[in-house]
Amino acid sequence: MRLVSRIMCSRMGEMIDLFLLALMAGFIAVAYVFRSKQKKNLPPNPVGFPVIGHLHLLKEPVHRSLRDLSRNLGIDVFILRLGSRRAVVVTSASAAEEFLSQQNDVVFANRPLATLTEYMGYNNTLVSTAPYGEHWRRLRRFCAVDILSTARLRDFSDIRRDEVRAMIRKINVELVTSGGSVRLKLQPFLYGLTYNILMSMVAGKREEDEETKEVRKLIREVFDFAGVNYVGDFLPTLKLFDLDGYRKRAKKLASKLDKFMQKLVDEHRKNRGKAELEKTMITRLLSLQESEPECYTDDIIKGLVQVMLLAGTDTTAVTLEWAMANLLNHPEVLRKLKTELNEVSKEGRVFEESDTGKCPYLNNVISETLRLFPAAPLLVPHASSTDCEVAGFDIPRRTWLFINAWAIQRDPNVWDDPETFKPERFESETHRGKFLPFGIGRRACPGMGLAQLVLSLALGSLIQCFDWERDNDVAVDMSEGKGLTMPKSVPLVAKCKSLPILDKLVL
Repeated sequence: MRLVSRIMCSRMGEMIDLFLLALMAGFIAVAYVFRSKQKKNLPPNPVGFPVIGHLHLLKEPVHRSLRDLSRNLGIDVFILRLGSRRAVVVTSASAAEEFLSQQNDVVFANRPLATLTEYMGYNNTLVSTAPYGEHWRRLRRFCAVDILSTARLRDFSDIRRDEVRAMIRKINVELVTSGGSVRLKLQPFLYGLTYNILMSMVAGKREEDEETKEVRKLIREVFDFAGVNYVGDFLPTLKLFDLDGYRKRAKKLASKLDKFMQKLVDEHRKNRGKAELEKTMITRLLSLQESEPECYTDDIIKGLVQVMLLAGTDTTAVTLEWAMANLLNHPEVLRKLKTELNEVSKEGRVFEESDTGKCPYLNNVISETLRLFPAAPLLVPHASSTDCEVAGFDIPRRTWLFINAWAIQRDPNVWDDPETFKPERFESETHRGKFLPFGIGRRACPGMGLAQLVLSLALGSLIQCFDWERDNDVAVDMSEGKGLTMPKSVPLVAKCKSLPILDKLVL
């Protein structure tokens, strides 16, 4: 009986603690609302609930639900209370430019902290999530000069060419095995391509062993796992108890990735001087570690490697899959693109990266794909470092900022026939300010040049080397799935047949 009594008392104590914590969260939310009302000119907001605020309005896919909210409210700048957080949502090109230009660009140069980046961010030192300051500037400078500059990208051109051709050969093997024509699921080939390109640049490795294949799965899991959807980031009380196991899974995922990154660094340290590792990003970082050990610790190096793999692998593969889906749904565009590619390489040679500058329609197809299906539909969130006034509104310190690039790039006020796939729209205009798949301002994606090179070479090669048709002549499903990079809800399957140009690659 005493044991039962102790257990009952213990459970009663836990329930009281839970009640008090929930009550505290309610008081915090009420105080938040009271403080907010003292502000004279906050952006308008929809009707919300106590404690949770507007969390119930964030339905998947979030970029669509935020666009619908904007339309229902009749405004392109509005504020949401997400539990204990405050977020401003922007859905117009002019407002986005005002929030992330000139002095406002500095104010919103910080990133909000989230649970996933807390565990994976090496004490918030990643170039993608670090606070704006000297540390971030140093990492950004390294990426811009040592990895993603024009000269360095030129040095890595052989890697891109070899990996694209390796992908083409793999597809051809599938065709030969099946007798010349096959229903092909493209996703594995595209993810393998982008992963191998990035891993070769970073560490001189490919996905030939089981360990690197496992890391590819982890990267995919990160993007499925991430997004503006973990309630604990907005209601810290719930985060304490981890009722849905999110924090436990995030820790496990971060630990697996960290072990792999540390192994890469240790292998490079052990094998310094080997020719195959001479150009890699890790080799360069270890050299910097010797001269500036406090600035380039192992955690900093692992963080940079992680960002390169995460930022470059999934986003580019997803964009290639959307591009192929668009072309299959618009056979007239596919025919026009194939004609251009044949004209450029009419002497029967295989498409090269140097040919992309002579293929304006290929580049227009890619731009139109990025317009309709940006790999980061809400970009990466920003956070204000001070109180400020933007677009005529008072924006408090520590307010999150969501730029809805997906909505801006489909805005009928600035785009003609915005829901239609029409590459020709990029023939005459630059679309400055309303086309922002890589973000704008000082925290825009530094990998834009690399992404464009991979997209152009890979897409051009796929179209030159194979004939593509829709499976059973049924329109490709263009619905969006869940995840940070807006993957296709239904993976693309297409009919594929090899062309004679492949003989030049197979030999």
